[in-house]
Amino acid sequence: MKPGRKIILNIIVVLIAVATFLPFLWMISASFMQAGESNSYPPKLIPDNFTTEHYENLFGRLNLTTYIINSLLISLGVTFFSLILNSMSGYAFAKYRFAGKKKLFSLLLSSMIIPGQVTMLPVFLTLKNIGLINTYWAIIVPGMASIFGIFLIRQFAMSIPDSLIESAKIDGAGDVEVYLKIILPLCRPILLTLGIFTFMGTWNDFLWPLIVMTDSSMYTLPVALANLMGEHVQDTELMMAGSVITILPVVIVFLLLQKYYIKGIMMGSVKG
Repeated sequence: MKPGRKIILNIIVVLIAVATFLPFLWMISASFMQAGESNSYPPKLIPDNFTTEHYENLFGRLNLTTYIINSLLISLGVTFFSLILNSMSGYAFAKYRFAGKKKLFSLLLSSMIIPGQVTMLPVFLTLKNIGLINTYWAIIVPGMASIFGIFLIRQFAMSIPDSLIESAKIDGAGDVEVYLKIILPLCRPILLTLGIFTFMGTWNDFLWPLIVMTDSSMYTLPVALANLMGEHVQDTELMMAGSVITILPVVIVFLLLQKYYIKGIMMGSVKG
């Protein structure tokens, strides 16, 4: 690439990055502004009077800690069970031979075209009949396995040499031991990638928790923040503080695991 084009391309990339990051920067800055200061024109990027009163209100008067704990327990629960069940299913579809495997996998893939909203009512009624509504399990159980997760693990596991598994079995390893000591360690990059996807998706989910949680004390953070917006619609700075708290955990998780996330995506795309 010519130096001139490279410079122009770098400038464009920087401008796009700035345009993308600027709203987040304003959101963080506004959360530390005095009440009403964020509504000034032109918008301010730096508070005139730095304050933490909005965060104090969220954790004190509005008891946001309860909703954070709810979101954390649900997100970790869904991620934990999802990694176990998806890895088992993906490994089985990749390496096991059984009647109807290809047809069953094709059927699972075809179900991905069905919008999630279509299945919400039957899933809700099923959970209601077994008494799980307004519990953590109402969100954890439907998220325990996903077609996308099974497909992702299956594509990665197909790259594992059959000879490695056969050698382990010749040495006396059983199916469970092969899964625990060979498959899981080798699939770690794609498992971390799927874990990040699952955690972020569950943490940010709004519609399903809103449907299955009837008690306000069981609300997740996005649902609680939406209710907060209805009660404090004029308190822009308070809303920005709530938004910062909502996105902060997923940003931290992504930053800590982004190396494994990128590695898993690249290896999955090459080996799949």
